[in-house]
Amino acid sequence: MGKKIGVVTGGGDCPGLNAVIRAIVKAGDMQGFTTIGIRGGFDGLLTPVQAAPLSVRDMDGLLIRGGTILGTANSGKFSSKTGQGETRKIPENLMTQVRQTIEALGLNALVVIGGDGTLTTALQMHESGLPVIGVPKTIDNDLDATQQTFGFDTAVACAVDALDRLHSTAQSHNRVMVLEVMGRYAGWIAAYAGLAGGADVILIPEIKFNMPSIEKKIRAREATGKLFTIVIVAEGAKLDDSMVVSDNDETDREVRLGGIGYAIAEKIQEKTGKESRCVVLGHLQRGGQPTHWDRQLCTRFGVQAVHMAASRNFGKMVALKPSGMMGSVNLKDAVNRIRSVDPDGELILTARTLGICFGDEI
Repeated sequence: MGKKIGVVTGGGDCPGLNAVIRAIVKAGDMQGFTTIGIRGGFDGLLTPVQAAPLSVRDMDGLLIRGGTILGTANSGKFSSKTGQGETRKIPENLMTQVRQTIEALGLNALVVIGGDGTLTTALQMHESGLPVIGVPKTIDNDLDATQQTFGFDTAVACAVDALDRLHSTAQSHNRVMVLEVMGRYAGWIAAYAGLAGGADVILIPEIKFNMPSIEKKIRAREATGKLFTIVIVAEGAKLDDSMVVSDNDETDREVRLGGIGYAIAEKIQEKTGKESRCVVLGHLQRGGQPTHWDRQLCTRFGVQAVHMAASRNFGKMVALKPSGMMGSVNLKDAVNRIRSVDPDGELILTARTLGICFGDEI
């Protein structure tokens, strides 16, 4: 029997998923592996099993194609995060079914591509004795064990494009425009996009902000003849010490954030009298073609995953090291720490030196 690698995508969709799959299939073929695609996330490992071989020919055009050809899910039986953000143990009967499927398919390794929640499930699978390898995926860029996750660069490019467009309409109408971007626990997208897109105010979860500081920034701009202001805010930024939640009905998954942008725009208009509008970028950040940076990163991640499968380096996650080289880290280390923006780091200090407001000034 030939060697086989299973590959599954979990969590929210993300630019570059297909590029990782493509790299695994092509590199695997070069090393004598047949790649088996698991469809619909982890549920594809349950009866009826949804799995099929992926050929090199199937990979044509996938390098630039958004989404995932395997499908994905960010809720359901394998959700490892509760509505309160706590870890949920996957039932043993599900683990047993997964083990039986892996054995029936003859998989030598299962490559799991996902973010914190998906990789937490992968860790539990590894602790149950399954041959699991993780690949980090999240546009939030908040996994501490790797220098960068794929999808982040594309999300930043999307946000910068939105800021470029909002500048012209804000300036034409002398408005305050608020752009809400993703970033549950970390403000990487807001910070990078805000710096690259010329935002006047950047609000992130790592820095506690207050409305008087934002109002002061708007007034200061008006005093110099700049009658418009651009604000970018991460969805996880806290208003009055609380996250703004758009959906808290489901208890088997993390709460859905959203609405902080509208709340801030409303308060700005109330306090300053300036016409204020909010744009929520939402799922636009997840869609479309990955950038050239994400394409090469995804390709390197996929090839590294195959190397790890060949050497039976299980219970680990592919990681981009500070040196710029590919490596691996323990899954346990990968999911237990959030990679946050350093409020005193060079990125934030650069922005402050340009006069960008983070809402924490007195």
